[in-house]
Amino acid sequence: MRKPGEAFEELVRVVARLRGPDGCPWDRAQTHKTLVPYLIEEAYEVAEAIDSGDPARLKDELGDLLLQVVLHSQIASEEGHFDITEVVDNLREKLIRRHPHVFGSAEAKTPDEVRGRWEEIKEKEGKGFEIGARPALLVARKFVEREKSLGRDIPISARVSWDEGDPERLVGEVLLEAVLWAQEHGVEPEVALRREVERRLEDGRG
Repeated sequence: MRKPGEAFEELVRVVARLRGPDGCPWDRAQTHKTLVPYLIEEAYEVAEAIDSGDPARLKDELGDLLLQVVLHSQIASEEGHFDITEVVDNLREKLIRRHPHVFGSAEAKTPDEVRGRWEEIKEKEGKGFEIGARPALLVARKFVEREKSLGRDIPISARVSWDEGDPERLVGEVLLEAVLWAQEHGVEPEVALRREVERRLEDGRG
């Protein structure tokens, strides 16, 4: 059996060839921005493969997602910013730094304790919470997880009638409360909502 490093190096060389002067016109034309839709699509397809329970499908989709990582790294290397080696080194260093209970003398006995320590370390690193362009339900779930990991309460104000309140604010509170409930029961809200829509579509088809 080949070592992972050997296979990874060959993949990096293949992607570099695709981006080279005699490579593929499509691959050579790509930029970080043009690849964003594919990156998002591949991440969703990995999630779908996991949901399917099919190992072969998951292997294939993980490869497609890995291609995005290598492509972005290759583009950055060509622009003189960083290369795939720096990406891997940065990840390795981050994992060691954020797992002092494994690589240091700190203690964390439960997944919740690990999560709390992870968020504390991120705050010390100056990595604040950012909304960005991520789906709102995903943002809400990460916000809830972060606040609870840091021991912070997330108060939900008492709802007033729809006629008296701001409808947008009220809908936001209802959705955040649903995410809180999902987190307490170990449910991924994005997946739950998608599956409910799928079920209703199936029911509608009879």
